[in-house]
Amino acid sequence: MEKRKRELVKMLLNQNLEEKDEEEMIDLLINNPITIDVDKENDSKMSFGDKVADKLSAVAGSWTFIILFCLFLLFWIILNAYILLDGAIDPYPFILLNLLLSCLAALQAPIIMMSQNRQAKKDTIRNKNDYRTDLKSELILEEICDRLDKINKNQNKILNYIKTKEEEKSKK
Repeated sequence: MEKRKRELVKMLLNQNLEEKDEEEMIDLLINNPITIDVDKENDSKMSFGDKVADKLSAVAGSWTFIILFCLFLLFWIILNAYILLDGAIDPYPFILLNLLLSCLAALQAPIIMMSQNRQAKKDTIRNKNDYRTDLKSELILEEICDRLDKINKNQNKILNYIKTKEEEKSKK
């Protein structure tokens, strides 16, 4: 049975893996449980900067942030163009506001990209885990089918035996 499993795993993998990697994958699929909690494993490895970047990305990518930021811009424009008039901190054309927006964009974009890169790595790990789990499930289903075939063959033998015994009794 072990040999059959090995052949099945090799057939399922059907990739250009190095011999060492292929053997590790076969042993992993046949002998070990393979599911992992990708989120828990990834969260335990995150640095403080990674956590801050994720939180900032979550806030900066929300409708709440967009609405509040639009309100802030509107307040800035009204304050400097209509309320303070001659004593405005940033008179029209709002050069200071433009500088603040440029700085915000320059800092925000790389932080969001770091978070997206980390999410892409996590998705890759999740996909590999799903693939291994699918392979293992396929192996288990194959083994179940083999066992069912054996059970069916045994049942047929038993039924044939009973049938022949009944025929023998009826002939007597």
